[in-house]
Amino acid sequence: VARGGGRLAGMPAGSSASSVQRAVVAVRVRPGASRTRVGGAYGEGAQARLVVAVTARAVDGAATAAVLRAVAAALGVRPRQVVLLQGATSRDKLLAVEDPPGDLEARIATLRDGPEQHGDGE
Repeated sequence: VARGGGRLAGMPAGSSASSVQRAVVAVRVRPGASRTRVGGAYGEGAQARLVVAVTARAVDGAATAAVLRAVAAALGVRPRQVVLLQGATSRDKLLAVEDPPGDLEARIATLRDGPEQHGDGE
């Protein structure tokens, strides 16, 4: 999880966001799952991505929209706080959490290492 204010990790130096704090979260998407859930790690060490399984198929952005909702629910933030930064057509995505809670890194670590959390009320 990368944290920053004003500029997102990976944004060109000349770009700036407002003074909103943001944290970047790397995820690996599994579209077409039997149910929506967030948990587990894809990869190892510092490069591990949070696994997000969604029931939506990877058609017309449906899976990406479902991922944003599921991650927001699992992290306990509002859906509008989670936005796609990179990977609209890829299983590997970078998401930004705007105005993240202070314990965001711990929440993500728990999801990566602990039992899966269900998103979207499932």
